[in-house]
Amino acid sequence: MKILGGASRTAVIALRKSLADTLNNQSATESATFASDLFTILTVLSSSIGMRRALTDNARDAGAKAELISNLFGKNISSPAQVLLATASGLRFSSPGELADAIEHLAVEAESAAAEKNNELEKLEKELFDFARVLVANPDFRQALNTSADIDANKVALLESVVKGKYVSSTVNLLRRVITLRRGRSIDATLAAYSHYVSIRKDRLVAHVKSAVKLTDTQQSKLVSALSKQMGKDVHVNIEIDPKILGGISIRYADEVIDASIVNRLAEAGRALVS
Repeated sequence: MKILGGASRTAVIALRKSLADTLNNQSATESATFASDLFTILTVLSSSIGMRRALTDNARDAGAKAELISNLFGKNISSPAQVLLATASGLRFSSPGELADAIEHLAVEAESAAAEKNNELEKLEKELFDFARVLVANPDFRQALNTSADIDANKVALLESVVKGKYVSSTVNLLRRVITLRRGRSIDATLAAYSHYVSIRKDRLVAHVKSAVKLTDTQQSKLVSALSKQMGKDVHVNIEIDPKILGGISIRYADEVIDASIVNRLAEAGRALVS
């Protein structure tokens, strides 16, 4: 996960407020269209360093930037999307590239809002996690989507042939972007970034839990409660069954790992004996 510079973090906070104001007045369909427009902007920014520099140039006045945005996008994107980009261009970023990072965050969050308005935000989170597991379990499929030797249209068609009818529309929309807008990253890294932005929609921390056996509903509830209390915020858990850890659980959230698995305890015991 890329850590934005201080100025960029401040800009994202301001932009998320503007984003929320726009989304509050939109239907689910309008929010999905808004997200698509933001992804269109991201595509342009990702492919043009000149555009990124022009929009983050503090010496360039707001009028000139607004004219540049209008000339470039015209009627290809909605007015709210153009307004949000103009707002972003008036803020300070630590580097021109981090303007694109901010727009990516906003685009994913707008799609998350569309899912939320359809009462599908929970499904979106779970399905992104599920797809990450599908990639791990099917390396040939992952390679086919990750390769630069094929065109995007073919990779999207392959994706849709696998997930059609299995995932909600917001999940499919984001997975299409994961494939076509990796921005120099692997599919796995892009998917992780998107999952992080989706979790931010409800100000929740996502914890990846590995367990040797399936947890009961009561155990899951107690785990979520304990983690939420420790973190000081709501926690959403993605649970993976992994017999290789033998017993216990392993919990990963952000950059922290709590490994209480039996396999880890055995490894620690072995290291202690050796030392």
